[in-house]
Amino acid sequence: MKTLHFLVSLFLPFFFLFSSSLSQSHLPKQCLDDQRAYLLQLQHHLYYAPNFTFSSKFELWDLNTHCCSWEGVTCDALGHVIELDLSNRNLSGSFHSIFNLHYLQHLNLAGNNFNTTLHSYGFDKLQNLTHLNLSSSCFYGQIPVDISYLARLVSLDLSNQDSCYLRYYTILNPYNGYDLLPYELERPLKLEKPNFKTLIKNLRFLTELYLDSVDISTQSTKWCTTASLVLSNLHVLSLSNCGLKGPLCSSLSRLSFLSKLIFDENPISYLPPNFLEISSRLVFLSLMDCNLSGHFPSEIFLSPKIQSIDISINEFLNGQLPEFSSNNSLQSLSLSYTNFSGKLPESIGNLKFLTNLELDDCNFFGPIPSSIANLSHLVNLDLGGNKLSGSIHSSLFTLPSLKTLHLGDNQLVGKIDEFPNASSSLIQELSIGNNYLTGPIPNLILQLPSLERLYIESNSFSSMKLDMFVQLKNLKGLDLFNVSLLIEGNNRSLTFPQLESLSLSLCNLTEFPEVIKRQDKLISLDLSDNHIHGVVPNWLWKSTLSSLDLSFNVIDFPNQLPLTDANFSFPMLRELNLRFCNISAFP
Repeated sequence: MKTLHFLVSLFLPFFFLFSSSLSQSHLPKQCLDDQRAYLLQLQHHLYYAPNFTFSSKFELWDLNTHCCSWEGVTCDALGHVIELDLSNRNLSGSFHSIFNLHYLQHLNLAGNNFNTTLHSYGFDKLQNLTHLNLSSSCFYGQIPVDISYLARLVSLDLSNQDSCYLRYYTILNPYNGYDLLPYELERPLKLEKPNFKTLIKNLRFLTELYLDSVDISTQSTKWCTTASLVLSNLHVLSLSNCGLKGPLCSSLSRLSFLSKLIFDENPISYLPPNFLEISSRLVFLSLMDCNLSGHFPSEIFLSPKIQSIDISINEFLNGQLPEFSSNNSLQSLSLSYTNFSGKLPESIGNLKFLTNLELDDCNFFGPIPSSIANLSHLVNLDLGGNKLSGSIHSSLFTLPSLKTLHLGDNQLVGKIDEFPNASSSLIQELSIGNNYLTGPIPNLILQLPSLERLYIESNSFSSMKLDMFVQLKNLKGLDLFNVSLLIEGNNRSLTFPQLESLSLSLCNLTEFPEVIKRQDKLISLDLSDNHIHGVVPNWLWKSTLSSLDLSFNVIDFPNQLPLTDANFSFPMLRELNLRFCNISAFP
């Protein structure tokens, strides 16, 4: 009994301590007055600015509730704001009051339209900050040295400040925005003073660093060695389009936790000798458009950890695909626009987790492996622009997750067999043009319920009629270039309710197809290289058209050209091609 009393007296203090701690963690997180005041100041100085113009005050929060319950706000048990997430809200204005929230650990202002520098903000006041995300928010100019004093940072994301300007000039002009971009907007975030070494020297706890599209072009090649020595805990290194030159350094092998390496659009030219060792730990590798040349080691494709590889747009980089084992973890593989060659291995069907396979515009030859039909998770399959031969297996159309299928610009022959279960297909985009396909188009292709884009140009399909495609209710783009096409003149009900782009170039047409008259959403129309004679009808000048190509026909215009008629307006027309039209009458 004494022993029992002794044990109770021994553990009772710990019990009360545990109970006190438990009750403290379940206390309602009431907002402290000073925290609320700083958040209200913030709300007062922010605006909704979806089109880079101040449109209205920022009024996200209900002032009748305490601030710890406000959207995007997280507090600790004592009522201090420790997380603030105002991402993707089209905000502009000033956020100086944030820097009075000294307990803040997570700050996310990504995806907004601030369009200002970061110089006047005191980031060094947020000494508890572990996560800072300012990506895609239109900041420009020098990265302030204050950020280098945030010694507790675990994740730093200052990437892609140029992407919001892309949003701006897409809104400014959906068709010609790039030509209208004001010079003063071309101001990327840059890293000069402080330089890269100064920025990271105190950030020894960093596990994620995203500086994509930050101008670091003035840095010497020593940045890589510095990162390898200082950032020993790094898991993610993302430095796409930073203007960095020279190869990656061998000392990257020091980063024993590195699992994600993204270095797109930097002209590094070649890989370090020990890159196989570096890549053996990677889960994600992206070296797109890096001016790489030479042989890419195929062993990297077989790494047990690797899930995503993108080495596309390196036209002098060569290699071959290995034989894949059944325990491979690859989910995404892109070799587009490289010099990879050889036959596609039948063992590609072992990549059971694959969702994205882009092997277009390489030098692969031989048949399409039938084992691809085993890839039940495949969403995107692009084998276009190679030298693939043989037939198209109808089983490709039955892949349960497939949305995009590109097989165009190859040497594929013969007819495509009918296939079952078209009604359950998810295919949205199908490209089989520029091959040597014959026979009728399978009826079930014409019944794909989700199909939006169809490219079947330059084949030898039989019995082609425009009204065959009317069953495709969601069709937005149709390319029938160089197809012997029959358009029945008496079919006055033929219409494609969603059609935006139509190419009937080189289709042996002799007159303007009246079906165009009923396409209310048509943006791009190509009738070039036909045998069309006669006057251009007024109904052809649709107000929605952005691009119209009538070249290489023999046409006349009415006495009053709609483009000069006050009763007609064509605000979207950006391109009109009348080359070699042998025009005999023009008003």
